[in-house]
Amino acid sequence: MAPVLALIILAVALGVASIRVIPEYERGVVFRLGRLRPLYTPGLKILMPTLDRLQRVDTRVITLTIPPQEVITKDNVPARVNAVVLFNVTDPIEAVMKVENYAVATSQIAQTTLRSVLGRADLDTILSHRDNLNADLREIIEHQTKPWGVDVSVVEIKDVEIPEQMQRAMAREAEAERERRAKVINARGELQASAELKEAADMLSQSPASLQLRYLQTLLELGADQNSTVVFPLPMDIVGPLLKRLGDSD
Repeated sequence: MAPVLALIILAVALGVASIRVIPEYERGVVFRLGRLRPLYTPGLKILMPTLDRLQRVDTRVITLTIPPQEVITKDNVPARVNAVVLFNVTDPIEAVMKVENYAVATSQIAQTTLRSVLGRADLDTILSHRDNLNADLREIIEHQTKPWGVDVSVVEIKDVEIPEQMQRAMAREAEAERERRAKVINARGELQASAELKEAADMLSQSPASLQLRYLQTLLELGADQNSTVVFPLPMDIVGPLLKRLGDSD
């Protein structure tokens, strides 16, 4: 009786040990006596104890943070740049068979690519054209990881740290640029105002009645302020004959 009971217990233990549950977001790569078996899809699976070895592969998107990298830009500016990479495994068998650790390998490729690409760009490009650099980084990294069954979906440059003296120089340059733009706008405004004044003067010179009307309008505006003293100038066509008569009388 005891041997039978022992066999039953052993069979139950082996049965429990051979059962595996593969979640929906995982795939199972199985080796039987060192030989690759067909891919295990999600669900309840049975393994042969001691003969089968299961390696689980997560197919969800993985977030990989690239630590700060020391970079010398094309215009010889030292900078520290970090980035984030989003990738996922599209072929679990290739990810297991082609590379020992696909996550570590992807991280190393991303670090070297980040230093290489940013080293060929100047500081202004890194600061103002990140979208283009992100696209180049993703394309180069994915070209390396695609044979491993790893798809790189996003590469984003996060922070760019530059020396403090360079930050001050950039601030002075930005201030000078703002002043230049303000002067240009002011000069354009004065030029436009001068042109409009010239046009108005030409119109008034061609119409004496309009000139007199404008003269009277100005007098009315000056008379609106009761606390002011207004000296009315006489037109030269009136003053001229009077001065001539005074001269003749002398």
